[in-house]
Amino acid sequence: MVTENVFLRTMRRLENADRLDPAVRAADPLAGRLVADRRLRRFFRGDATGIPPHVIAKDVPFGAWFMAIFLDFFPDADAGARRAATRLVALGVVAATPTGISGWAEWARADRGTRRVGVVHAAVNLAATLIFVASWAARTRDRHRLGVGLARAGGALLIVGGFLGGYMGRTRRR
Repeated sequence: MVTENVFLRTMRRLENADRLDPAVRAADPLAGRLVADRRLRRFFRGDATGIPPHVIAKDVPFGAWFMAIFLDFFPDADAGARRAATRLVALGVVAATPTGISGWAEWARADRGTRRVGVVHAAVNLAATLIFVASWAARTRDRHRLGVGLARAGGALLIVGGFLGGYMGRTRRR
């Protein structure tokens, strides 16, 4: 007998959690507007390339933020490394907006279970983004140590959000 792992059991619970439906209903009108226009729908679906833009866009904030965290592991590095880490955090913050918009456009076409997982994915990633905004603010105010700590916390949330998003992508490909 094969037993389902903890992660898959958790995802199934989220898919069946009707208590998430108020959040799904609240997000639905905005997400629906993103794909109401045929040209935008085709763009967000990735018709021209075969790859939805969210699949590519998500790599920018994820990569920028984790590279900043990597640079933070070298506290004795020169000021250039600190400056680079600060700029990478800012790049991730800026890139989070188009990433989120493209994600909501994909979410608009998903089934109810995937939408439930999606609102949790979005909430986790929004929390991570806000933490990275705080990290950027701390770094620009010469509170580097605080910025580093915030980035590490944001990175932990990004991993959770990544697992949720990866699960949603996996269920769409079946």
